[in-house]
Amino acid sequence: MEKKIHVKGKVLTVDLLLFLAGSLIFAIAINTFISPNNIAPGGLTGIATMLNYTFGLPIGTMVAVMNIPLFITAFFSFGFEFIIKTVVATVISSAMIDLTEGLLPVYHGDPLITIVFGGALYGAGLALILMRGGTTGGTDLVANLINKRFPHIPMAKMILLTNIVVVVCSGLVYENLESPLYAVIVIFIESKVIDVILYGTSVATGKMLFIISKENDRIANEILCRLRRGVTALKSRGVYTGREGEMLVCAVHRPEVTKLYHLIYKIDPGAFIIVGDAGQIRGAGFMPNTDPAGKNICMPLKNEKV
Repeated sequence: MEKKIHVKGKVLTVDLLLFLAGSLIFAIAINTFISPNNIAPGGLTGIATMLNYTFGLPIGTMVAVMNIPLFITAFFSFGFEFIIKTVVATVISSAMIDLTEGLLPVYHGDPLITIVFGGALYGAGLALILMRGGTTGGTDLVANLINKRFPHIPMAKMILLTNIVVVVCSGLVYENLESPLYAVIVIFIESKVIDVILYGTSVATGKMLFIISKENDRIANEILCRLRRGVTALKSRGVYTGREGEMLVCAVHRPEVTKLYHLIYKIDPGAFIIVGDAGQIRGAGFMPNTDPAGKNICMPLKNEKV
């Protein structure tokens, strides 16, 4: 029992330290590069940046306030465990943005430097938070809530649509064309930096996970219910032990890998997990399962209608 408490305390300490580090880097991106140059980087942060420009409202506080109804809805929809790290990460990052405002230097120089460093720091800060299973709320929570009601709508498309709306609105608020164009590039750089930090330089469209655990049934049920991803159980046999069992196979989008790690760890810390690149995944929840060539390259079978 004492060992488990020690391990859990160590994990929570690492979570907190990375949340603080990620939030500081995130705040530098917002207060030094993004907000002073009238760039709205999508999501609630982008909306808060526009509110700060128009009414002078603090960015961090507005992000936290706008997340409150989302947290309440998510609590009743998914439970406390689902949002606890998101709440903690959002509070820390929001407080860091407001506390460092006025203390950090403001850059108004070359737009290229603004965009590259703003997007890179923005992505690096978020990646450190995502690495420990947290998010800054906003579009991620909205996408999860909508996906629960309408599971046939891909989450990635919902997040993309939300960011597009915010970026377009930024052009109207800042009354110029450069701001939304800069925001698009910042979002692109941010997403690439997150991918590199969390998953390396792989450009695969997804990941394939092979899971071996004594708690396969519980893990499979959680993947189905929490992530809404399909799972396949394959018969397996350990060559060394000669023990027969099952191995779970699951295909996910890259941003879902960290969520799956934490989900499995809570159930079985000793689970054996193999993660491989999936260069292309087709089927429900991924790319449409259509013939890319647009034609049938096989000869019809006997008595088969063409």
